[in-house]
Amino acid sequence: MTDSKSILIKAQAQADDAGTVTGIAWPYGAPDTEGDLIQKGAFAFPCSIAMILEHNPAQPIGVWEEFQDTDNGLLVKGRLFVESLPLARNVHSQLKRGEIGGLSISGSATDFDMRPEGGRIVKAANITEISICKRPVNPGARVTLVKSHLENPMHTETVEYSAEANPAVVSETEVNLLKARMDAMEAKANRIRGVNNNQPEAGNDNDLQKAYASYLRTGEIPMEANGLRKALTVAGDAPKYVLAPKENSRDFIRNLVQFSPVRSIADVRTTSTHTVQLNKRTGVTNATWAGEVTPATASQPAFDQMEIPIREIKTYVDLSNWMIEDSDIDIEAEVRLALAEDFGAKEGLSFVSGSTANEPQGFMTDANIVVSNNGHASILQADAFIKLMYSLPATFRNSGTWVMNGTTLGVVRSIKDTTGNYIWQPGLQAGQPETILGRPVVELVDMPDVAANAFPIAFGDFKSGYRIYDRVELSVMANPYSLAEQGIVRFNARRRVGAGVVRPEAFRKLKIAA
Repeated sequence: MTDSKSILIKAQAQADDAGTVTGIAWPYGAPDTEGDLIQKGAFAFPCSIAMILEHNPAQPIGVWEEFQDTDNGLLVKGRLFVESLPLARNVHSQLKRGEIGGLSISGSATDFDMRPEGGRIVKAANITEISICKRPVNPGARVTLVKSHLENPMHTETVEYSAEANPAVVSETEVNLLKARMDAMEAKANRIRGVNNNQPEAGNDNDLQKAYASYLRTGEIPMEANGLRKALTVAGDAPKYVLAPKENSRDFIRNLVQFSPVRSIADVRTTSTHTVQLNKRTGVTNATWAGEVTPATASQPAFDQMEIPIREIKTYVDLSNWMIEDSDIDIEAEVRLALAEDFGAKEGLSFVSGSTANEPQGFMTDANIVVSNNGHASILQADAFIKLMYSLPATFRNSGTWVMNGTTLGVVRSIKDTTGNYIWQPGLQAGQPETILGRPVVELVDMPDVAANAFPIAFGDFKSGYRIYDRVELSVMANPYSLAEQGIVRFNARRRVGAGVVRPEAFRKLKIAA
């Protein structure tokens, strides 16, 4: 007796560290909830079957190579291509964590007898597919808890289909072809990659990098036809300017911090507006002690607004055509480093002492920051450092950072307190900053020198008190025409940034006497 109705079975799978997958695909000895009983030896299958994920032939992950009838049931064993296929490695990790573990086998019962008590005794069945999945994809599945290999619980699901929905039996030739394709994929994945990801040119591992490099070398935005124009982002507020890719912008910011150290200690954020409005509390509530039935005293805190305008900084870099044309020159890195040095120097100066209408406000120019006097016109006093530091509220003092230029720092290194100990201490371990009175110190080249009426030193919590807003990332316009007779391409660059003191109470400045 034959029947074209399909059976679909789900059981638990196990995987070892090497990527070998084993599982009991069908337990023998007891009928399922439909009354079907499959005899030992009933299954027929080719020498190997493709292992796929979630019944998707486009997601091969391994191969099933061993099928064994045991007293417990049909034992299947295969291997995941964990060494070569990322998808197989992901499935292997999920199996080890128990996030996935189903074996889904589809096939057809080709010979069976009816049981008097109901159901069938299946004497022959063809396996057409074995997948690793979370659940069978076929509708109408009915789940029965049955015994599993090594005492682990297992779910068996049986789904019957009409003859019209029955999939064709996969031939051994088709399976061997699929296995050959997967072997080829495994060999390709094991191929050693070149330094440029096996691309025709270095630096073009994706369309975005390729388009950006092409723009820097030619000054022309690629046409739509070659597929590269879509990869570039043209700055919305400056025609002809192209935004650097995100990875390049991150590298630019890392280089920028080297020349503008204030960024490393301030609160840096992004904005999409030309001016940032901040609410600022200028008063506090007035709580009072009261008796059991004494009414509370009304109070109203006062609020105000402050704004941080976004400014624009521009510069340009000139590179010779020879440098641009030489394929071994990383043109993007050359431009990025040159711009970071120029932008960083200008930003660093403005973040410290910016006071004009076209630049960010520097923290040293804020008139609301409390001043602490040194007490001498030319010699830094150890007591002045202690007084300044402890005049700051503990909330900010415990997160404070000293800032001064290298000349001043050289003087501070020789200052001792009344007990003969140096107030400056080196970092005790690699990577740790040097400290003054236990708090880190950052060298800012744009801080003033020690002189009469100067403010050479500041201390405060920069994360709480000084904020930097980046409006536009690095954008570049290549101009190969204006200096063409000299064989030079000019790269005009711009970015927009704003900064200002948001909490003056988080800082103290040291003033040298007149």
